[in-house]
Amino acid sequence: MSKLELQMRNYRLTTAEILYYLPDHPVLLQSFIWQEYDLAPRFPELKRFLDFWTREIEGRLHSVTVAHKELIKPEQFTFYDHELTLH
Repeated sequence: MSKLELQMRNYRLTTAEILYYLPDHPVLLQSFIWQEYDLAPRFPELKRFLDFWTREIEGRLHSVTVAHKELIKPEQFTFYDHELTLH
């Protein structure tokens, strides 16, 4: 599915900053930025990614900060009755 189709289905650009402990140095934190189109407020894509992270990646999660933004809004679409062509 294209990004436009996802946005028309209420998917929004979602960014998550994931802080995790380094496996070799468990007192140090590392930041990872994840970005994908997802459905707020349940965020199924992010949840799927975090489930994968806890199952497959050694770095234990510290915290996740989430932000999302509508890219297409109804007021951005304007329909016109006439078209004028200039040469």
